[in-house]
Amino acid sequence: MSDLGHPLPLPTASDEALARLQRRRSAPAQALTFPGPSPDQLEVMLATAARTPDHGKLFPWRFVIIEGPAKSALVHALKPLAEDQSEPVKAATVLAKLANPPVTVMVVSSPVPDHKVPVWEQQLSAGAVCMNLEHAADAMGFSASWITDWYAYDPATRPLLGLKDGEQVAGFIHIGTLAEGPAERPRPSMAAIVSRQL
Repeated sequence: MSDLGHPLPLPTASDEALARLQRRRSAPAQALTFPGPSPDQLEVMLATAARTPDHGKLFPWRFVIIEGPAKSALVHALKPLAEDQSEPVKAATVLAKLANPPVTVMVVSSPVPDHKVPVWEQQLSAGAVCMNLEHAADAMGFSASWITDWYAYDPATRPLLGLKDGEQVAGFIHIGTLAEGPAERPRPSMAAIVSRQL
């Protein structure tokens, strides 16, 4: 018996949706400020991101909301660990990317081991969740930044982030408001990255 639900509408053309995708630009995380999304808005963003393609319906990812006092406590706990990085001053400076935005969502890749769906595909799904969360934030009038930085990879931070065995940080999605739009960045030449299979 199929576990599929009711039929969804077929896609329709949307110039507005295409324009949003074409102008998408990550925000400088340290420049993100209040207002951030309300709890209800954040719930909509997360539900939207969770519609990401997922081979096998495994949902191999989870969300951790970091804001308010919990965020301040995390940044405080990370500061001593910055001293152990190869570039301690830079490592401490980039903590502003975590400290300043009003809301951060840590997307955790939680692959299901020993499954027919390769771990790589499950990790790709977690990356797609990060991107969809950025799109949802943009569609609701906020700016967002997807980053990792050293504290996503240092083994000493794992207990602070609540990571379980086999889990990795797919991204910290910082969400808030910018005073002005971010500057455009260089984009690849399409001729250099597009080919056709003959």
